[in-house]
Formats: sequence, C-alpha cells, structure tokens
Amino acid sequence: MSDALARVLAARPRSEKQQVRRAALYAALVAVASVALLALSGWFLTAAALAAGAGTALAFNYMLPSAAIRLFAIVRTGARYGERLASHDAALSAIARVRPALFAALAATPVARALSLSTGAASTRLVQDAGAVETALVLRSGTVGGAAAILSGLALVALAGPLAVLGVMGVAALLMAVSWALSRQLEDSGRAVLREAEWLKAQTAALVEGSAELRCYALEDWAVARIVDGGTALAAAQQRDSDVRAAIEVASPVAIGVGAALALVLAAPHGAAIAALAALAAAMALDGLAPAIRHVTQAHAARAAYARLGALLDEAPPATLPAVSLEPDLVLYGRAIAPPARIALRGVSGSGKTSLVERLVGLRPAIAGEVSLGGVDIALLPASTLRAAFAWLPQDAALLAGTVRDILVLGRADAPEAAVWEALEDAAFADRVRAMPHGLDSWIGDNGASLSGGERRRLALARAYLKPAPWLLLDEPTEGLDTATAQTVIARLDDRLRRHGQGLLIVSHAPLALVLDGEITPASPPAAADHHSVLFVA
Repeated sequence: MSDALARVLAARPRSEKQQVRRAALYAALVAVASVALLALSGWFLTAAALAAGAGTALAFNYMLPSAAIRLFAIVRTGARYGERLASHDAALSAIARVRPALFAALAATPVARALSLSTGAASTRLVQDAGAVETALVLRSGTVGGAAAILSGLALVALAGPLAVLGVMGVAALLMAVSWALSRQLEDSGRAVLREAEWLKAQTAALVEGSAELRCYALEDWAVARIVDGGTALAAAQQRDSDVRAAIEVASPVAIGVGAALALVLAAPHGAAIAALAALAAAMALDGLAPAIRHVTQAHAARAAYARLGALLDEAPPATLPAVSLEPDLVLYGRAIAPPARIALRGVSGSGKTSLVERLVGLRPAIAGEVSLGGVDIALLPASTLRAAFAWLPQDAALLAGTVRDILVLGRADAPEAAVWEALEDAAFADRVRAMPHGLDSWIGDNGASLSGGERRRLALARAYLKPAPWLLLDEPTEGLDTATAQTVIARLDDRLRRHGQGLLIVSHAPLALVLDGEITPASPPAAADHHSVLFVA
C-alpha cells in the first residue's frame, strides 16, 4: 500500500477505532458461540440418546445443556448483528475519507497525466477500486473471528485427545494454504477484469458521444462490433475470475467434511458423545475460518486496486497553498500591463495561445521568465494566487450537470441575484434564461445538453463575469455564435469592462469590434534544458 493511501486510511477518528475494536470483539464472540453451540448440541443429543437407551433418561440433566445452547444461540445472533454494524460503520467512515481524497487527486492531476487517464479509468478508481477497498475493510475483522473459531474449536477437540487436535490443525493449515494460493491468482484475474471494464466503459462513452457521426457515416455495425468485442473480453475475464473464486468456495466445505470425519474417527475411542462433540467442533471451527478466508481473498483481489489508488494519490501535486495578495500588474513577455488594459493574444493555430492561458491559471507548469504577476514570476506563485487574479473562459468550457444557477454560482457562490442577472445580460443570455420554464432554476442537463453550443458558450461567459477578479481571461468568447449575437456579446463586453475596470486578455481568431490596447504573440517555449529551475506549485 502506498504511503499516501496509508495516511488517508490511518487518519481515522477515535470513534472509528472503537468500531474496529468492537467489530473484532463481536467477530470473536460469533466464532466462539458458533463452535460451542454446535459442539454442545452434538454432545447433548448424543448423550441424551445414549441415556434413553441405557434407561437412565430420568437422571440425565437436560436443563443445563439446553439453557447453555439457548444462551450460545442468543450470543451468536446478537454478536453477528453487532459485528456487521460495527465493521460496516468503520469501513464506510474510512471510505468516506478515501473517495474525496481520490476525487481531489483526480481534479489536481497534472494535464499530461489527466489526458492519459480515460473516463473509464477515472470512474473505475472512484467506484470499483474504492469499492474493493471498502469490502476489504469490512472483512478485516474476519481474521480475528477465524482465529477465535480455530482456538475454541481445538479446545473442544482436545477432549478427544492430541491426535484429534493435530488432525484438525493439519486440515485447517491445508485449507488456509490452498485458499492463500488460489487467492493469489485473483490478483491477475481481478486486474484483467478491471482492465477490460475500463476499456469497455471508455469505448462505450466515446461511441455514445459520437453517435451522430457514426450514423452519418453508417458505422453503427462497426461500433456495435467494438462493444461486443469488449463485452466478450470482459465476460471471459470475469469467467476466469469466477473460476478461481469457485475453487476457493469448494475448498472450504471439502475441508469441513474431511476435518469433521477425521475428528470423529480419532475421537471414537472416547465414546460416542465426545466423538460427536469433537466432530461438530472441528466442523464449526473450520467453517469459522470462512471470514478469514474471505478477508485474505479480498485482500489479494484488492491489491491491484490499492496499487492504482495509491499511485493516483502519490502522483497528486501538493495541496494548494493559500493565495498571496499581489497587485494585478502583469509583465507578459517583457511587456508591462495592468487593468483596465485590453490585450489580444494573437498567433496562428498551434502557436501556444491556449497553453499560455492555461499556464496563467496554473493548469500547466509555468515557464520561468515568461510572465510575472505583481512583480513575482508566476513560476514561483501558488496556483491559488493565479486563479484569484483571472476570471477564465476556457476554449472548451465544460458545464457540470445542474441548473443555470448551479453553473453560475461556481464563479461566485455568494453572488447576489442582481449580479447574476447583470452577468447574464452582459453575456447576452438573460432573455434565454427568462424564457426557460423555471428561470435560473431550470435544469440544463449534463454539460448543458439542453442548450446549443453558442448558448453553452454564453452561459460559461456569464460564469466568468461573475467571478470577482482583476483580469478577464477569455479564450475564443464568440466561437459558435452567429454574427449578430457575437457583435452583441462584444459590445456588452466593452461596456462591462468600462463599468468594472477589469483588464482583458482575449484569444480570438474572429475579427473583434473591440478597442484594444495592443497585441501579444506567445513566444516559443524555451528548451527543455531550461526548465530545471522552474518551481511549480500546484
């Protein structure tokens, strides 16, 4: 397990530690009560039958054994409920720390790493891998229960002599060894299942997203064939995994039968009642190993999940440092600018305009000497300081699933209603929102599915307007808009800049009817050898 994941799991509150201890105690009580219940029942029935056959039934004490049997049954039922409750509570408490840490790590993943992580892989980390960790945590009390079952079972089998004890111990050791060996195979089979599941999820998401193009080019059959191939590969991997799990499941009842028979034979010289007690104690002791076997099995199966989650957490950049308060003055490629300056970032496609914008908001490693903010090279500043300085409209703005209001308040959570409508007016989107059934509270779907491309653009622009920052950083703000709407957006942008005194850095290939103070063309990045001195704080 990685250090980062271990730290997340170890940072547990006192209540969770208490629940872990309770789960272990309850598991031990379940095991001891189960062994004692079955063993005493076997002895009681056999002894009672022998007493009846010998004509001494009236002298046989039925009350004490039957009361003990009832007591063990009550203890087992109550302890089993308590163990489930405590173990799940502790596991859910732990996973409640793991999932936010994973999401934070995914959100903070450097661009190069994020681009290599498919949607299927990301969802697998948050759902399946985290679920595997949760299951392993739930089952960790099984080790204590298994130990208690074996010890209590052997204590009762000892009434039949040392040979019976050695025989049951040998069967138990063999069962654990076989289960351990088989569970090692679950690492490979589980890894294969997750790999195929990731591929299938990613392919399905990509093909669904491109369904319109697939229809236009008559590629539906090709797409279906890819999904079928992925589903077949996943089914094959799941079958191999199921075969290993089935072998583990078969090993336990076989061992129970062998252990009980062996104890019965070795205990026979001590009388039928003791033989019945030893046989059933052995059977229940071996059956009590089932939780421990499940824990071992899940631990091996979850090893790959632990590795993937640990790698993700280890690769996450350091926690964001508090924002540093600086003057909003910029020096960009040697040119000093300050709000309310309006600067266009020009250059042919691929010249690095968007990359520069992403460096300005801390999404890419800064290049030393390229830009300074408030007299400090941005390569030395935390991302929180950069993001406080810029209200950003990305080239491909994403809208989370939610209402219009949900999207807008991401720019400013405490924005008053008047400021929200002002931003919408300035983005030429207010009339569209008023026409919606529920206004600001209208649901727009995943990534603005109910909106057109131009409407999504203007909503994202309004979100940028709402953020209180000295600079507006707009990447292709009129992309996807018709000429009339684009002109309206630019005219209202001009008016907004005059009202609020913000500076503007704008990237656009379209001609803009906007008075600018100058243009800057991004310079080519320095050679890789010059990057060693850059300190990038995420």
